[in-house]
Amino acid sequence: MQNPKKETEFIDQTKNVWSSFYDKIFNWINNFIDSLPNLIIAVIVFILFLLSAKYIGRLATRIFKRHKTELSLQLVMVKIIKVVIVLVGFFVMLGILNLDTVLTTILAGAGVVGLAVGLALQTSLNNTFSGVIISFIKNIKIGDWIRTHDHAGHVIEVNLRSVVIKTAANTHVMVPNSKIVESVFENLSSTKRGRITIKSRVSFDSDLDQAEKLVKKVLADNFKQSGNEEIEFFYTEFGTSSIQFITRFWTNIVNQKDIYTAQHKAIVLIKKALDKENINIPYPIRSLDFNKSNFPKETLKIEQMDSKQKN
Repeated sequence: MQNPKKETEFIDQTKNVWSSFYDKIFNWINNFIDSLPNLIIAVIVFILFLLSAKYIGRLATRIFKRHKTELSLQLVMVKIIKVVIVLVGFFVMLGILNLDTVLTTILAGAGVVGLAVGLALQTSLNNTFSGVIISFIKNIKIGDWIRTHDHAGHVIEVNLRSVVIKTAANTHVMVPNSKIVESVFENLSSTKRGRITIKSRVSFDSDLDQAEKLVKKVLADNFKQSGNEEIEFFYTEFGTSSIQFITRFWTNIVNQKDIYTAQHKAIVLIKKALDKENINIPYPIRSLDFNKSNFPKETLKIEQMDSKQKN
């Protein structure tokens, strides 16, 4: 037979468990209802902060444009302003919800979490800080043509992670900001002027003074030199079949295409000027020794048979 006392105790315990469970549920519901006004206010406040971040970002962009701030700096600073405003809104929302203990815990654990995150995201944080540095320096800006790390092209974006380059092949290359800050890069757009070097040669029987004057004149007539700029001409060495020379001149350069265009134009002008005065640009000479003793006998027989057939 079952013990009636034990059954009664089991039933009482079950009732107590369910009663405790229901009390918990009802307490949660009551607490939610009591905190519902604060929750609504907190959500509204956070939305207002989001809208404020968007509006203040636009206002900051207008101010930066008015003061003619570099576009790369504008983009980075606007992003930082928006992030700060959203973070302030988040903390205000926690305060409205009376989650001060959570806020305190977050701030107290920020140091440890920050250290852990810093170690885990060391490269990303390095790129972020490098992006801020790039935004403040004037050595690189959107629209510049740069060459770095085997990549070259126009800078179309500077963000907190990378510098985006548009190459001549119409591809986008993202170079990490840390690579730009820590390594060497070439910016053709920073000075607007550059020097082009052309290498060529003339034959040994050429009038060297005449050749030099012709090259200098044709370049001076087609590439304007300003200030202390001048066209330079130097004979560099005796080659196997010619005398080598280089000439250098200044021209407007903001990208790689300008370099190719200037080189192309200069080569055509120099060639026409030298041809007009019958100054030869010789080809390299090669002496070939066809010694019959070096050929197999079968080859010599075929050559002899061919000569007999022709006769």
